Amino acid sequence: MLYEWMTESPAWRDMSPTARSLYCEMKTRFNGSNNGKITLSHREAAERLNLNRNTMGRYFAELEEHQFIRAAQRHHLGPSGVGQTTRWILEEEELHGQKATKAFMSWRKGFPEATKQKPRPKPKPPRPRIEDTAPPNASPHCPAVIEFGTYLAKPRKAAS
Repeated sequence: MLYEWMTESPAWRDMSPTARSLYCEMKTRFNGSNNGKITLSHREAAERLNLNRNTMGRYFAELEEHQFIRAAQRHHLGPSGVGQTTRWILEEEELHGQKATKAFMSWRKGFPEATKQKPRPKPKPPRPRIEDTAPPNASPHCPAVIEFGTYLAKPRKAAS
């Protein structure tokens, strides 16, 4: 069940339709007592939503960014070398007897970007000065002399 107060929240309205569909798919896996143990891999989600599995990561990240889900345990290799999928927590449901955090209700547009560090621009080499480009025999008080080559064109035939 999706509640109206949740679907009218700014976080829900800001999400892409695919991320909303992914949340609905995760919600169908919730049985009332398995919050924090909900498993849905990228591959399985892609099959269920009829999408390419390589694109699913951005939709899981979007749900996490908008604070609808969070990972209880990230994917890893188990003791026998078999991969284990991420276990998800739905933020609108209670977890281990504690009230739901509903963190998405306090989400505001632009908040995650404000906490990210902006990339530093790469330092540019200094531009050469005129003094640096002067030929070695030029005087220090005289600007550099630019020598131009001559272009010899073929003579035109006289019009008859």
